[in-house]
Amino acid sequence: MASSGYVQAVVLLLALQLVCLAAADADHETGTVIPAESRPCVDCHAFEFMQRALQDLKKTAFNLDARTETLVLRAERRALCDCMPTNSLR
Repeated sequence: MASSGYVQAVVLLLALQLVCLAAADADHETGTVIPAESRPCVDCHAFEFMQRALQDLKKTAFNLDARTETLVLRAERRALCDCMPTNSLR
């Protein structure tokens, strides 16, 4: 009886191994595997993200600066308009 339990355990382990190998082969065939050497690391992704964020901030700062300058010029022009006739400003 003990030997039949041993045989059943071996057969069960072999079946389990076959199922695991078949699942591993199926996973391997479904997609392409990119070698770790050619994949960018997490730090590289973070660096690229920070670079893009800094570029966006620079653009935003430039746009705000340009808008501020335009608003200041408008305010100065209005102040001048109060003192001078409008046809002399153009």
